[in-house]
Amino acid sequence: MARIGYARVSSAGQDYSAQIERLAAAGCAPIRAEKITGGTRSGRDELQAIMEFVREGDELVVVRLDRLARSTRDTLNIVAELEAKGASLRVLEPEISTGGDLGRIVITTLGMVAELERSFLRERQKTGIAAAKKRGVYKGRRKTIDRHTIRALAAQGVGPTKIADELGISRMSVYRILKAASQLGLGDESGTRPPKSC
Repeated sequence: MARIGYARVSSAGQDYSAQIERLAAAGCAPIRAEKITGGTRSGRDELQAIMEFVREGDELVVVRLDRLARSTRDTLNIVAELEAKGASLRVLEPEISTGGDLGRIVITTLGMVAELERSFLRERQKTGIAAAKKRGVYKGRRKTIDRHTIRALAAQGVGPTKIADELGISRMSVYRILKAASQLGLGDESGTRPPKSC
């Protein structure tokens, strides 16, 4: 049986070394890590590699559930794929495993709670921003654009509009980055021109 560790952070400016240390201490080998948004599985090459080579009796280990997936549906899909191969999922914080009778129920519940908390957080942020705009003090913040993630998602066939929605940036930013990548020979320019109505 192999304990396969998976670490993830959402952007290039974040560090997953603490996750890797926790996974190593839990006896994981190998450990795969990547810097990419967890909002979708598109472009998450390291997770895809794990899902392809995981075998019966193996255990996929993450430090926290939100490092694996950001929605209950994605979490359940991953758990179902693991179970179909005779493998299981273990979360270190809090310590739970789908290998036990109640594990899947607990993980489903935690996923739902985390998703609900994120929706509450987004709602509070919207309310705060609206209030700040009303007072004329909202300046906003400069978006950090992960060009590698944009190119990776585009290579997976994800459209510019969906990429923009996933990363919380404008479609024009996505089009500009894909066009620049095309000019540098990093990708195909096809499908990267914005519609004339933009």
